[in-house]
Amino acid sequence: MKALFLCGGIGKRMFPFTEDKLMLTFLGKPLLAYQLARARDAGLNQIVIVANPQNVERIERLVADVPQVEVEFAIQEQPLGIADALQKAEPLLGDQALVVNPNDVFESVAYTSLMEGARSDPSASYILGYRVQGYFPGGYLVTDADGNLTQIVEKPPTGQEPGNLVNILIHLHTDTGRLLKSIRSVETSKDDAYECAMDRMVKEGHRVKVLPYSHFWAAIKYPWHILDIVRYFLDIGEQRISPTAHVSPTATIEGKVILEDNVRVLENAVIRGPAYVGANSIIGNNVLIRQYSHIGADCVVGYSTEVKGSYVGDGCWFHSSYVGDSVIGGGCSFGAGTVLANFRFDEANICVRIGDEMVDTGLDKLGAMMGEGCKTGINCSILPGVRVGANTFVGPHVLLTRDVEPNKMVLPEPRYRVMSREVQLDEGKRHELMRRLEKL
Repeated sequence: MKALFLCGGIGKRMFPFTEDKLMLTFLGKPLLAYQLARARDAGLNQIVIVANPQNVERIERLVADVPQVEVEFAIQEQPLGIADALQKAEPLLGDQALVVNPNDVFESVAYTSLMEGARSDPSASYILGYRVQGYFPGGYLVTDADGNLTQIVEKPPTGQEPGNLVNILIHLHTDTGRLLKSIRSVETSKDDAYECAMDRMVKEGHRVKVLPYSHFWAAIKYPWHILDIVRYFLDIGEQRISPTAHVSPTATIEGKVILEDNVRVLENAVIRGPAYVGANSIIGNNVLIRQYSHIGADCVVGYSTEVKGSYVGDGCWFHSSYVGDSVIGGGCSFGAGTVLANFRFDEANICVRIGDEMVDTGLDKLGAMMGEGCKTGINCSILPGVRVGANTFVGPHVLLTRDVEPNKMVLPEPRYRVMSREVQLDEGKRHELMRRLEKL
């Protein structure tokens, strides 16, 4: 059986980040590398990857470093959804196939549950259902009393969900030819032809079994979901301090901390785990790295900076800054005194505008989300939940209260004025103060 990895799409709700979600690095490895390894560990070593023209070369290089998997590629020229991806990969698929969204993070048991289900119960398809506590911006599953699918409701409005069972896109199909035939018969103006095809199969009498899944699962739908993935990988990671890392005798390392090659932790710095610091990064004097922080490679976390519960990309430079519960792209630089606030005065959940909708993040602590190559000036402050597009400069003393598009420059207004100095100081007061101090 082959596993089909859907890598050709575009994250429409991930602004300000343009990096493919599956190429985000955690503990030094891209997410896709973990996904390939987990499929292999579940016995799936034949993989078909549907890539797009922009990411196929990077994925090819990544795949070369994952042992014991055979990978074939199909190209999806435009992000036209799952059905289009399946059609592009059709010549490479066998009679049976596992369709996988590698942007989701899940345990290997997800694969084995489906394969065991297929061996014990004859159905056309097998899909995983996960019960959520709040609204999820994805597909919802409706089943009968025996756990058979009766309907997929794709992205219902908030408050109109048919239940709390959501669709995890790890689907096993026992007859890919039948599925593709159903896809070709669907007429829809949206990118939901795959879901419509499965609904059609159910209506035609083909049984689709929904298997419950209760292990870890997290979907990266919005930028702040990256923080959930950080927590997961830090929780399952093992403490490791590279032999080439140097930690000052006056620095403090507490809990599960991972320091990669050539990391330097300078005098009086404190790192409280779980936390990760990538290769060649410098943790400066008096820096505080708090739990569930993930610092990329080649970073300089400069003097007196505090990083709390944040994801920081490669090559970032900070100085005397506060970075709270934030997601920072690679190559960012923060001037001294920069503060990424993470908590509202009213202690309410932080909402983020996605298109025309205000989305409740479900978090009462969330800082900024900043794309690659952003810079801030001294004493810059950014309010909770603000998104800053890539390569944007936020000037000194700016209080940023709303999102900014990429490639912008934000300067404080009104600008200061330069005028003649007409104020005369009373030197006698200064001398009197000095006389008083001399008597102390």
